[in-house]
Amino acid sequence: MPLTPHAARRAAASLAAAGLLLATGTGCGTADAPGPAVRTASDTPRSPEAPKAPAPVRLTVPSLGVDTALLRLGLNEDGTVEVPPAEKGMTAGWYAGGAVPGEPGAAVLIGHNDTRYGKAVFHDLHAITEGADITVSDGAGEQAHFTVTGTETVSKNAFPTEKVYGATDERVLRLITCDGAFDTDGHPVDNLIVYATLR
Repeated sequence: MPLTPHAARRAAASLAAAGLLLATGTGCGTADAPGPAVRTASDTPRSPEAPKAPAPVRLTVPSLGVDTALLRLGLNEDGTVEVPPAEKGMTAGWYAGGAVPGEPGAAVLIGHNDTRYGKAVFHDLHAITEGADITVSDGAGEQAHFTVTGTETVSKNAFPTEKVYGATDERVLRLITCDGAFDTDGHPVDNLIVYATLR
């Protein structure tokens, strides 16, 4: 569900400091939610006669051997974006407050690098290369093919919220996981972001 302007303002206050952290010692934190200045694709009103696109259900990244079902992710009570539970570390999730992959806007998929259970779905995401294929399938069996255009490692304290979640007329995809060194609480201090465009 997209943030309302009032909810977005409240969420922004809780997001000012950093990205979301999973409450496990070796868990992977990911990005913060869109703030009040960010208009995500899902905030754009749809025409009444335009049917909603089917939700994405599967992600494959052949070059990394990734083939995962997709969980539906929303917002936590504090306004941060949910991540898949640690026990489902090998499953990625789709942030339903953004665009549907293949539709206009920024679609965001989130996965762990590792959890307390060990290696997770995006463990090897750092090895993805420009030009790599990413495929997202929906519940109707349709596939959207994306090409990687670049990657970026950022501090969670300086996460580029608007760049990742902001409104765009392009059909783009972002994959997000944790990266970098660990802080004193055992959480990774950075996020790895993969940018891709629909072919």
